[in-house]
Amino acid sequence: MHDCVIIGGVIVGLSTAVAVGKKFPKAKIVVLEKETELAQHQTGRNSGVIHSGIYYKPGSYKAKFAKAGATSMVEFCKEHGIKHEVCGKVIVATNEKQLPQLEKLYQRGLENQLPVTKLKPEQVREIEPHVKCLAGIKVPTTGITDYKQVCAKYAEMVRKQDGEVINGAEVLHIHSSDGTHRVETTKGDFTARFLINCAGLHSDRVAKLAGHLPQAKIVPFRGEYYELTPERRHLVRTLIYPVPNPDFPFLGVHFTKMIDGSVHAGPNAVLAFKREGYYKTDFSLADTFETFTYSGFWKLAKKNLGEGMMEMRRSISKKLFVRSLQELIPEVTEADVIPCKAGIRAQALLPNGGMVDDFLFVNTRRTINVCNAPSPAATSAIPIGAHIVEKVQAQVA
Repeated sequence: MHDCVIIGGVIVGLSTAVAVGKKFPKAKIVVLEKETELAQHQTGRNSGVIHSGIYYKPGSYKAKFAKAGATSMVEFCKEHGIKHEVCGKVIVATNEKQLPQLEKLYQRGLENQLPVTKLKPEQVREIEPHVKCLAGIKVPTTGITDYKQVCAKYAEMVRKQDGEVINGAEVLHIHSSDGTHRVETTKGDFTARFLINCAGLHSDRVAKLAGHLPQAKIVPFRGEYYELTPERRHLVRTLIYPVPNPDFPFLGVHFTKMIDGSVHAGPNAVLAFKREGYYKTDFSLADTFETFTYSGFWKLAKKNLGEGMMEMRRSISKKLFVRSLQELIPEVTEADVIPCKAGIRAQALLPNGGMVDDFLFVNTRRTINVCNAPSPAATSAIPIGAHIVEKVQAQVA
């Protein structure tokens, strides 16, 4: 009998395991991961950005946790010798229509108590000489790291706390009764007094297995990226973002300096036909049927038809993709970029077609389900873990 079973060997699940172990040092904890290695999906396929929290509604989980998480993640990396860099980023307006939204974003940064500053075009060029814009914002607290290394350190810490991290343990069924949960997996059965669901792309399905009805369904969106060829990496020094479209849920095509020195450009966000569909040819009949029979998806598609069509066209045409990059750095050509690995955003979607724009926790007695934790979840992993521990303490007290 375990005291706590955590489903999902991802950054949020492992951070939570560390936090639970520190709060309850005598607790028997087990983390179950369906893959044979940790951090194979959202955690291991993201850009490695340590987000500042500038985009998020003041007072929201995302705003609070990203700001606190940026500080704690940098401290964690310093403490454990994990490579990282607080390089900052610039957000730039490339046309007149974007200037009012850039100003709103600046004000939001101030509301979120971030040290943001306005930049004139010549000031942007001092940071990023190849960017062409009308104005910009400097966000100095943004950084980069390798979240796979962070996960590996968390797993090591869990084991040092006498916890278990078991790979290849895909959850098949969950039976809850008499204050205990019996979790059937491909590595055997595990019984625990407390269940924490951090299953990411499958969090809604795991919640249902536990007998709960989450408010939203996960719909997978593939983020397709290119990277600059080595000889053109000098075009980007830090991170360069456009002003996001307030009516569309993604941040637009941007340039990201990676911790390994490479520079990624993207993402182009399109519907994935498989929850773990990292390639355009990946297809799951069950996953696609689930998405296409969900009314919320069609309502979202109708509201964002124009943007969605543009994303699909850009997915097919490298030329169109590069045109989007040229809005930020006109010097970039088709010869300068090559395809690189894609990621999947596990986006929780409401029945009315609205995207859940904050982290979503569905709590019951002795159960916590993290049902929406896309970006900036990696940045926010430490405060998310602390938040979950508070809920655990309240429920077991």
